[in-house]
Amino acid sequence: MSEHGSEKKKLDLAALASIPLIMTLANSMLIPVLPLMKKKLNISSVQSSLIITVYAGISILCIPIAGYLSDRFGRKLVILIGMAIAAIGGTVSWLAAWLMQDHAYSVILIGRLIQGIGAAGAFPIVLPLVGDMFRSEEEVSSGLGMIETSNTFGKVLSPILGSALALIVWYMPLASIPVMSAISIAAVWFLVKTPNKDEEKVGLKQFMSTVKKLLKDNRWLYAIFIIGGILMFVMFAFLYYLSSVLEDHYHIEGIRKGLILAIPLGAICLSSFVGGKLVGENKPRMKWVTVIGGGIAAASMLVCAIADTKSLVILIVIMFAGGAGIGAMMPSLDALITEGVEKKQRGTITALYSSMRFIGVASGPLTASALGGKETLLFYLLTGTAICGALIALFAIKPGRGKPKEQKS
Repeated sequence: MSEHGSEKKKLDLAALASIPLIMTLANSMLIPVLPLMKKKLNISSVQSSLIITVYAGISILCIPIAGYLSDRFGRKLVILIGMAIAAIGGTVSWLAAWLMQDHAYSVILIGRLIQGIGAAGAFPIVLPLVGDMFRSEEEVSSGLGMIETSNTFGKVLSPILGSALALIVWYMPLASIPVMSAISIAAVWFLVKTPNKDEEKVGLKQFMSTVKKLLKDNRWLYAIFIIGGILMFVMFAFLYYLSSVLEDHYHIEGIRKGLILAIPLGAICLSSFVGGKLVGENKPRMKWVTVIGGGIAAASMLVCAIADTKSLVILIVIMFAGGAGIGAMMPSLDALITEGVEKKQRGTITALYSSMRFIGVASGPLTASALGGKETLLFYLLTGTAICGALIALFAIKPGRGKPKEQKS
């Protein structure tokens, strides 16, 4: 690739990297603000958790549809429409919080529902688009690494930015979502140039048949999907718990609270980066990093269940260790899918994998809020869930199987 072409691809990737950053912020930066929203809207803990769950829940259903539409009508078009819908949904939620006295909560949920539909056509479609843009596996891996770095950076930044914006006015995090979405839309519109593809358009019936056959021939993918969902469930459940206990028990609010929440998220980011470097293209190593990471996460949750989790220092240390375990697993799961599925099938598999992860995102805060005041039970549940993830990785992931048989060009 020429120097000019390389620079151009960097601009393309920078524009695409803004999407996971913004979509992560759009959801995760609300977590530290949920206790404040609960007070301002006069709602219960379960109702406040639905602000996260509704967004993720509708995405679960829409991501596979967006994946199919991106194959048929083009990835850039679907991404732009998805981001526009997300911006509209964010605007609805913001205006409801700002202007409405009665029924504000219900309209905020409607806005979050619309936003979740748009999000389904954004970040999950970025991953296969990066695969379309490059020819070599090394360039694809490098591009995906930049996208994942943006995603994890968004996770670290989200509690700090969300807490800071809420200091201005409690609904400011909602108001920022359409503004950030508009910036990303402009970047993608002007900077991203998608390759011309002369592939035959696939009908819905043929698409469904292909997906069914693909999953039948690659049953190990079910293990990856389940583990991905487990990771997000454990992560978002303990983040919701930590956000609530910091405010309710320690009376820590604002940016200080955001900085504390960023500690386990920073562990996830750091261990994800290190884990990605560690596994390389070594499939057996990917498996064992996943197993060990699940074991570390399970051990951390078990310590929370049996120790004094109201000790702030102990709690943060344990959560940091748990975040490190979760973060180490993520790049291994991504790589197993990337290396184990043919390039032309990655869009579909990535969409299904993203849907399973969103199940964890949706159910984590809801479960943590429903078990409010029963933290011991919550952490035993998270321990058992993480153990299941490690065991599935141990027995169901078979390195060397399911490797695509692609022609060398």
